[in-house]
Amino acid sequence: MRTIFIFLAFMALLFIGITGCGNNKKNQQGPPPVQVAVYQVKAESANFFDSYPATVVALNQVELRPEVSGNITNIYFKDGQHVRKGMKLYTIDQQQYLAAYEQSVANLNVAKANLARALQDADRYNELGKQDAIARQQLEHAQADLRTAQMQVQAAEANVRGVETNLRYSTIIAPFDGTIGISSVQLGSSVSTGQTLLNTISSDDPIAVDFGVDEKQLPRFIQLLNVKSNPKDSTFTIVLPDQTIYPYTGHLILLDRAVDPTTGNIRARVEFPNPKNILKAGITCDMRVKNTSASGSLIIPFRAVTEQMGEYFVFVVNGNRVSQQKINVGPNIGAMIVVSEGLKPGDQVVTEGMQRLKENALVTIKPAGQNQK
Repeated sequence: MRTIFIFLAFMALLFIGITGCGNNKKNQQGPPPVQVAVYQVKAESANFFDSYPATVVALNQVELRPEVSGNITNIYFKDGQHVRKGMKLYTIDQQQYLAAYEQSVANLNVAKANLARALQDADRYNELGKQDAIARQQLEHAQADLRTAQMQVQAAEANVRGVETNLRYSTIIAPFDGTIGISSVQLGSSVSTGQTLLNTISSDDPIAVDFGVDEKQLPRFIQLLNVKSNPKDSTFTIVLPDQTIYPYTGHLILLDRAVDPTTGNIRARVEFPNPKNILKAGITCDMRVKNTSASGSLIIPFRAVTEQMGEYFVFVVNGNRVSQQKINVGPNIGAMIVVSEGLKPGDQVVTEGMQRLKENALVTIKPAGQNQK
């Protein structure tokens, strides 16, 4: 009986050992390959739009501040009104400036009368001097009086111009055609020279849109800057905050003088017609720049791309394994997306089965007939 028990125990231990070895061999084989579908990257011709965050800006904008002090006596516009160049906007109390102007004109007239008398005296004394009928000292005094009278007239004329300028500055006019904002002062408000902000006026048609361009794209935009403006050209369009496309196209009018060293961007400005006053200075929008590439654009299915923390990746098949590759993407074209960096023609990117993949995972590729673009 003891012998049978020992034999059964030995056989049980032997079975457990064999089973354990089998399991170890099975575990060492690893997980089975993941079946995936792939898309082979190739260079293609494509028409698409590059998008840039942009801001609407006025081509001309100025803050209106008084050149003289006083109280506002008249306001000639309605807030938000379109105004024309030279239109009266505000009047500052003119009484003191008008009185000073009239006084300066009167002083000028007196100086001119004194000049006329001094001129007559000098002429008469000059004639008498030629005849030696007057003392030389009297002749010199007459000539000195004439010079004094002439300088007094010049001083009086300068005073008139200065007072006249103050009188003119008491009326504020529009410096150019544009839209005026909400008035910062009301009738009777006291304003100080160069300090009080009255209002702001900005041009509105045409209007501009500013956006930043990466320095790597500078050669392309220099070429666009040299292209003659064409109203039918759709290279530059904008998407408004409500996601509608602005009905008019623009043209590039300038690139800033230098690249910002902190961002690596240079500011570009596109001019747009604005006949219906749809665009307002300060609106944020998206600038769309048509990118017509004859060849060389790499386009892959959008479903092949995964996003992690604002960065984009694809799985690239190398032999029978995959590696995760970081890419830079451009705009979408239907179900496809443009890849600007990270891939090259001939690469195979996984389009199906990414959920089960990790770095260096073993894969098998579905037959070509089963792959979808």
